[in-house]
Amino acid sequence: MTAETRTAIPPVSELPPAGSDFLADVIAGLSSNPRTLPCKYFYDERGAALFQKICELPEYYITRTELDILDRNRAEIASHLGANIELIGLGTGAGTKTRILIEALESPAVYVPVDISEKQLRESTALFQRIFPDLEILPVCADYLQPVVLPSPNRKAARNIVYFPGSTIGNFEPTEAEEFLHRVANVCCPNGLPAVALAEAGGLLIGADLKKDPHVLEAAYNDSAGVTAQFNLNLLDRINRELGADFDLDQWRHRAIYNSDAGRIEMHLISEIDQFVRFDEQKFHFRRSEKIITEFSYKYAPEEFAALAGKAGFEFVQMWTDDARLFGVFYFTCSRGR
Repeated sequence: MTAETRTAIPPVSELPPAGSDFLADVIAGLSSNPRTLPCKYFYDERGAALFQKICELPEYYITRTELDILDRNRAEIASHLGANIELIGLGTGAGTKTRILIEALESPAVYVPVDISEKQLRESTALFQRIFPDLEILPVCADYLQPVVLPSPNRKAARNIVYFPGSTIGNFEPTEAEEFLHRVANVCCPNGLPAVALAEAGGLLIGADLKKDPHVLEAAYNDSAGVTAQFNLNLLDRINRELGADFDLDQWRHRAIYNSDAGRIEMHLISEIDQFVRFDEQKFHFRRSEKIITEFSYKYAPEEFAALAGKAGFEFVQMWTDDARLFGVFYFTCSRGR
């Protein structure tokens, strides 16, 4: 994303997601060793609906825990972010968490939600326009992993605050996470900012899942109702529908395990038989028990995550967590070393 050039954007319906080529990414991922599929493609219309169901599952503690943290600490969080801010939300989805935050803010200048799901972005924008009629809302339908031109608000904000809820940062490899956070820092913490002006520079409010009992982690990604399995398999169904592939979903199964050495959940689709899959004049052979990696979800100790953000140009301010220390909501400001 970039903040250097800021232009008005057309309506959401006229602005397609930026950058990525679904077909090319799928072919590249299935041609690699190990085979992979980018997790960002989970979120077609059905995938987004399934993820909402996942968030309501008893085993999936992440969403309700983060919501509780935000709700209990909203006033203190808002005081750190300050008044008259531009809030840039990355992948904020239905906006449930963002609503809690905006309700607590003092005179926010503008809200810029950036999301790859056009349907969800439309719905959440319409809802927020009803709830916050005096707040300027400038939705951007785009892949925030790619360069994004942010729209120009009518009202000048005191500072930019990037809000990245959920635990999506865990889907990045640590080096990729550092690079991504560095790009975020360029939006809210301009290079060369004088130390006296740091108070007027921006910050980052971000969620991160914390390291914990592996049994708790694996249960969250292998729910008893099988919704996460449907969510994972929907990725193959999407490839069938949009790219003309012939994946037989009955011959694939979902599996998620916690790799304690790497500190991450690894989500796979496992081939039940020796089989071939064809699309776009490509033919892929999968051996029985061969896996496709669909998602990594890294878990962090608080000090690990603070150190990671520090490498990207942020200075740790505070972490809010729950009594069981399952999840952390972190706030960072610009580092004086930038």
